[in-house]
Amino acid sequence: MQGQPADAAARPRRTRRTGGHPVRLRHRPQSAACLSRASPPSARCRPPPAACRLPCVRASVRTRGDRVRSPETGTEVRPLLFPAADADPGRGLGDWGIARTPVGAFRLVPVRLDRDLSLVGRWMNDPAVAAFWELSGPHRVTARHLRGQLAGDGRSVPCLGVLDGRPMSYWEIYRADLDPLAGHYPARPYDTGIHLLIGRPADRGRGLGSLLLRAVADLVLAGLPACARVVAEPDLRNVPSVAAFLSAGFRYCAELDLPAKRAALMVRDRSVRDLL
Repeated sequence: MQGQPADAAARPRRTRRTGGHPVRLRHRPQSAACLSRASPPSARCRPPPAACRLPCVRASVRTRGDRVRSPETGTEVRPLLFPAADADPGRGLGDWGIARTPVGAFRLVPVRLDRDLSLVGRWMNDPAVAAFWELSGPHRVTARHLRGQLAGDGRSVPCLGVLDGRPMSYWEIYRADLDPLAGHYPARPYDTGIHLLIGRPADRGRGLGSLLLRAVADLVLAGLPACARVVAEPDLRNVPSVAAFLSAGFRYCAELDLPAKRAALMVRDRSVRDLL
């Protein structure tokens, strides 16, 4: 995950992963041609009914701690997601303001460990969330995950999603072009990725996810002028999640072969922002 130590041996172990490397990506980059096709996921990937209320969309890859060269230009790209906020990587994100949605006023609030650990830790211990995030257990497990980002270089910022004053979701806003994910699609400088989970079961499965995805994508594009695209990679079997991204203005671009899943590469372009 973003913000973890550069040395793989120093990173906390995660369940159901083998070997010393934390992700074991298969190095089979997707062709640029496949990104021009917006075909829907194959019917063979349709999930069983039990998958229809999955609470989260989670990446299976992490960034490295070193500086990375742009996949397109070969030039060095700054690792900071918010270059003007070196002392506090989440400061700029916290100033992005409020998104007005049909279900209320929504904003992203950078996580503070002393204030938010209990809440995020409780969400991580929900079995439906734990199946994707693999951070269940004592709160120190979640604390280690959050601290790795908060103490990092700003390329990944953990946030609470607050709806009408109520914290109800967890988000990670990260530099996708500096992630190993960039080796699996034609990444562009400042591509920005999102991970999310919706905390309460009562908030899941009723269309809230697509509304919030649209709101967060708009906040990212408004807050990061250098970012031309917002990307995500939900599990291809999770048809409701893919549908939520489509409803939020993302397009389906390709299948990605990631360590624990076949993922749908979803892309939201700045060029269509005013058309949605």
